[in-house]
Amino acid sequence: MKRDVVIIGAGASGLLCAIESAKRGRSVSVLDHAERVGNKIRISGGGRCNFTNIHVSYEEYASQNLHFCKSALARFTSHDFITLLEQHRIKYVEKENGQLFCNKNSLEIVHMLEKECSVLDVQIRLRCRVSDIRKTGPFIIATDQGTYQSESLVIATGGLSFPELGATGFGHRLAKHFGLKITPLKPALVPLLWSPQDLKLFSELSGISIDSTVSCNGKRFRGNMLFTHPGLSGPAILQCSLYWKRGETLVIDLLPERDAYELFVKAKDSKMEMHNRLSEFLPRRFLQKWFAAYCQSKPIRQYTVKELKDIAYRLHHWEITPKGTEGYRKAEVTLGGVDTDELSSKTLEAKKLPGLYFVGEVIDVTGQLGGYNLQWAWSSGYTAGQYA
Repeated sequence: MKRDVVIIGAGASGLLCAIESAKRGRSVSVLDHAERVGNKIRISGGGRCNFTNIHVSYEEYASQNLHFCKSALARFTSHDFITLLEQHRIKYVEKENGQLFCNKNSLEIVHMLEKECSVLDVQIRLRCRVSDIRKTGPFIIATDQGTYQSESLVIATGGLSFPELGATGFGHRLAKHFGLKITPLKPALVPLLWSPQDLKLFSELSGISIDSTVSCNGKRFRGNMLFTHPGLSGPAILQCSLYWKRGETLVIDLLPERDAYELFVKAKDSKMEMHNRLSEFLPRRFLQKWFAAYCQSKPIRQYTVKELKDIAYRLHHWEITPKGTEGYRKAEVTLGGVDTDELSSKTLEAKKLPGLYFVGEVIDVTGQLGGYNLQWAWSSGYTAGQYA
């Protein structure tokens, strides 16, 4: 079958690329091995789809070239996607930190994309497995549903996260096949695991949540830190996982916007036990474990000034060195991907191979938590769709 454009991957970036390419009068086929389109869209935001963030800028992304994503993000902004939603009368709500969610559920966005594709005669082939891709003038794509021939080929296969939804390393393998470099891959926006020592101390605290500020590699994130049996999760931890490297230490402020030493000074003559004084601000179960690990809890008036300062410092600078992460099964995204040096930032076309494009998570552009990754999918898909 001859088509102008074949897109492999029926997720966010692939579908928007198909829509934009078809608007230019191109014949487009989208191939995916999954049984339905937009699997990651469906589960985004707990099923309500955190589809973008009104504060999007290149600074919320991680990449070996932080400036690469600027062009695409500027060409199709969060406001452009909002306009598309409003055209389809999809209502949305803004939550904390500029995050936008569907009022109802994520299926509204999936159906919007399917409708746009249908109107533009985009052909979508599901349960379609690609067995071979060659370039002999045009691209030749062999599948279990026939062979396709196209002038342009767009790879929108995503990363390695959520393997149960069908994620594979297909896009990375294809890039290598055509001689493109791949930056190191690792799970990101992912829970972290206790070290063996900390596992013994804190695994029983599963379910406890603490408002905290977590720092790593010069980045600081404020939010809930959730204790799990194997480690730490919650927004602040997930954000830090994007920048954390194995062997590095997280610094956690357990009392952000409070001065622990000042709290102690105000109660310096008190017979109250230290952990009881702090239970107004931190969970009692956590405090019992924390004091057992680091210092004895006793009446506040029995501490020296130096001891109070030391305890206050540790509460604001609790250091944890995770053993690792919970891996791609629990990761929201994959850090790394097709090296941005291999692609044009204007078109997302491979410099070495005209007609080959990469969009979305398969590229070495990874956003922070809060709608940034879906916005990169929309922006990159739109951009490639203007040229593919």
